[in-house]
Amino acid sequence: MILIGTSDNPRAVQGAADYFKSQGVAVVLESHDGRYVQVWVPKAQHEQAQALWQDFIDNPYDEKYLTASWHTGDTDTQFMYKGGSLNLIRRFHQLHCCLKSVFVVCIAIFISFHIFDTHFVFQLLQFDPSSPMTWLSPALIHIGIVHLVFNLGWWLHLGDKLINRVGPLQVVSISIASAIISNWAQYLFVDQNFGGLSGVVYALLGYAWIYSQRNPSQAALVEKPVVGFMLIWMALGFTDLLFVNMANWAHLFGMLTGMLLAILFNINKNEVTNDKDI
Repeated sequence: MILIGTSDNPRAVQGAADYFKSQGVAVVLESHDGRYVQVWVPKAQHEQAQALWQDFIDNPYDEKYLTASWHTGDTDTQFMYKGGSLNLIRRFHQLHCCLKSVFVVCIAIFISFHIFDTHFVFQLLQFDPSSPMTWLSPALIHIGIVHLVFNLGWWLHLGDKLINRVGPLQVVSISIASAIISNWAQYLFVDQNFGGLSGVVYALLGYAWIYSQRNPSQAALVEKPVVGFMLIWMALGFTDLLFVNMANWAHLFGMLTGMLLAILFNINKNEVTNDKDI
């Protein structure tokens, strides 16, 4: 058997597998955690399967996959579909330690604002151009619950996707670089009274967007409607029409940092690949 691809969308892949079978390809799906699926086919059918897989990648929600599932699909599946059982505690434990660490620290700082003097805690973590440690710390500050939930939700979602695709080292590098750059940008363009993980979140979004554009044969890390929504949200922040105050320059420079790193890391990857081919 030959591995032709992987996906983090079990429901869509199940439909593709049923369609493959209707085309005479004996596909086998495997998953170690019920979320990320590997697609295997017989070596003799590799060429046909590769063409079918590419067609699926280009249009994973084509009606023919749903139709194939109705005709040949098995309702007894091993996969944990999105929107099914949440299993939040188990999923959290499965996350990489860097994602969990940032999550816990942000929660702890949020709670500290309600236990200790808010002004005192904020001053400890507030951006200070003369103190390098505070070039990072504002990213961990969340005073409002909506701000906290929004940022941490995206942090875990995008961070987990990227770690599984490009590894924790790149995610840590993106996070540190974007935190420093976005915090400096917000300080230089506005002032030092800001906080939040939004700059890093937008960096992960920008990286995921460019990475998926440059690697179309792989399952998309982030869907285009999501990117569109986040871009509109960022643009609205600059208009001051929203009900919340936003660190707009941190968002913008965070996203630009992520996009740039996606291009640079991908160039390095391509250079290594080309050297091997030579």
